[in-house]
Formats: sequence, C-alpha cells, structure tokens
Amino acid sequence: MKTENLTGTRRVWDLPVRVIHWSLLAAVAGAWASREIEGDWFRVHTWCGYAVLVLSATRLVWGFVGTRHARFASFVRGPAAVFRYARNLFTRQPDSATAGHNPLGGLMVLALLAMLLAQAITGLFANDQIMETGPLFGYVTAALSDRLTTFHKQLFDLLLAAVALHVVAALAYLFLKHDNLILPMITGRKPAARVPATDEIPGSRTWLAVVIALVLGGILYAIVRNAPEASLFVF
Repeated sequence: MKTENLTGTRRVWDLPVRVIHWSLLAAVAGAWASREIEGDWFRVHTWCGYAVLVLSATRLVWGFVGTRHARFASFVRGPAAVFRYARNLFTRQPDSATAGHNPLGGLMVLALLAMLLAQAITGLFANDQIMETGPLFGYVTAALSDRLTTFHKQLFDLLLAAVALHVVAALAYLFLKHDNLILPMITGRKPAARVPATDEIPGSRTWLAVVIALVLGGILYAIVRNAPEASLFVF
C-alpha cells in the first residue's frame, strides 16, 4: 500500500495573497509615519491611502476568484465552528491545524479587510482641519468631512490594536503550538505533514490578480480625477 510522503513542503498561499499581505503592512506603516513625522508629507499619506484602498479591494475580489485557500468560502466559518476551534485551541485535544486560515484567523482577515477599506474610504473625504483635504472632499459638506475625519482617526487606533493582536496571535502559534504562520506567508509553503496533498494549490494565477488591481486602480483614478475641486497633484 502506497503511503503519502510527508517530507518537504506544499504550496498553500499564492503570490497575490502574500504580496498583498506585506504590501498592506508597508502601506499602513507609511500612512502612519507620514502623519506622525514633522514636515509636509500629505502627498505621501494620500498615496499610501490609495495603496491601502486598491490592495484591500483587490484582496476582497481575490477572496471570491482567487486560489483555493485565498477564497472566503475556504476559511469563513459560522459561530459554532469558531467557538469550537477557540475552545480547543491550547488544550490537549487533537491538533486542529488547517492548510489555510483557521476559523479564528478567518475572522481576523474579515475584520482587518473591513477596517482597512473603511479607513481608506473615509480618508478620501477627510481633512486635516487646517489646509489639506482628501481628494473627494468636494463631494461632502465640511461638517460631514469633519465627522468622517474623526471616524478616520479613531478607526486607525482600532486598526493598530487589531494588527497588534494579529502579530501576538502569530507569535503565540509559533512559540506555544510550534506552528509557524509567518514563514508560509513569505514562502507560500507549509510543511507537508500539516497539508494533505489534496490541499496543495497548483498555481497562483498572478496575472489575474494584476488585472484586478489595475482595473480597481483605474476606477479610483477616474473617480478622483473627476471629483469636484479635486487635489489633482496627488496623481
């Protein structure tokens, strides 16, 4: 009887998922730094916001048309499954490792995507209450822009907390469960012992993700370009 080879690694994360993951980290860090350091960095902040919006929207679409483990259908679970997974997480129950995102990780993906999209969209209408405004400021009243600006700032604090939780969870898996979730998000591969042969993805279809990102970027460009009183210097 033929036995399955459990040595080596198997591909789980496609290139688009990995590139979007780390690019979002860089864009969020850039958006934060461009508002915290001294000097006029508003243009950089705006471009980082554009990047967050296009990358998040691309990941959202990729969650429906991407490779197996990138799709929401493969990792979004109901409350009962999430509770059951969380209850047995660090007990002596049998290992519940999954090839892609586990039920708790799936919830974090949804939460982060929702916050990133909301953060980027509200930034389009926000203002710094001095002289700078978002590219779509002309579509709303000053009062509404002020409210969106307040939400934009408060949401960023929540986003930072979620990112910190995400990092802590990854480190907990690494040191307490000896399950490295960080390296596979770089290499795209997990140990074969943790991934059944039937769960390995055949390829990345990177070209499709690039097309999606270009289309979404083009839509954003057209919207900003035609906005009333738009700050066209940002493009």
